[in-house]
Amino acid sequence: MTAQIGRKAPLLSVSDWVQGEPGNFDQLSDRVVLVEVFQVNCPGCFLYALPQAIDLYQRYFDHGLSVLGVATAFEDFDKNNLENLTRLLEKGEVIGETHRALNQQGKLIADRLPFNIPFPVAMDRLQKREADITQDEIALFINQRVPDFEQQTKPHQLKVWQQVEHYFQSLTYHAETFELFNLQGTPSYILVDKQGLLKDCGFGTHPDLEGKILALLQE
Repeated sequence: MTAQIGRKAPLLSVSDWVQGEPGNFDQLSDRVVLVEVFQVNCPGCFLYALPQAIDLYQRYFDHGLSVLGVATAFEDFDKNNLENLTRLLEKGEVIGETHRALNQQGKLIADRLPFNIPFPVAMDRLQKREADITQDEIALFINQRVPDFEQQTKPHQLKVWQQVEHYFQSLTYHAETFELFNLQGTPSYILVDKQGLLKDCGFGTHPDLEGKILALLQE
């Protein structure tokens, strides 16, 4: 069952805790929990989302905020994997588009990430797809992302359907936490209150995230 806002947050499904003490929502009761979901091969994650999560962790940990990182993969499985996550956390090595973008903007120091991630980080649990994608899965994917799909012309609907079908066919694995919380891409965040209720999920950059956290800390 997909996680629902306002209901008890399902536990994160991860394969390995690569850094820090393992943690999950049932172990962090009475604390607000921010989960930063990223991919190793995701420039925006390292330019914006992770620095924001680190800043929030450093300023609000003592006030009741726990931050967890989950590295996921919904594409580029040769790059977004446990090996590259381990190299990132242990040596500060970045790869692929992340390296290209940070290097282009002069963000690397000695070809390494200029900051350390201070909170626990895990690898999303990846399961190899065995069964063929169903028509219902394709329809659900489209309806969640193209709200006016039924109003489009038949040729356009067919084009979108074929694109989504091709996308699913290209996926070797599916990431359990990513799909459980119905995330739209990376960077994304998951926000859970002190009672373990799922309060928000967001995709992209969110300058209002601090305000949401402060409101939950004051509850």
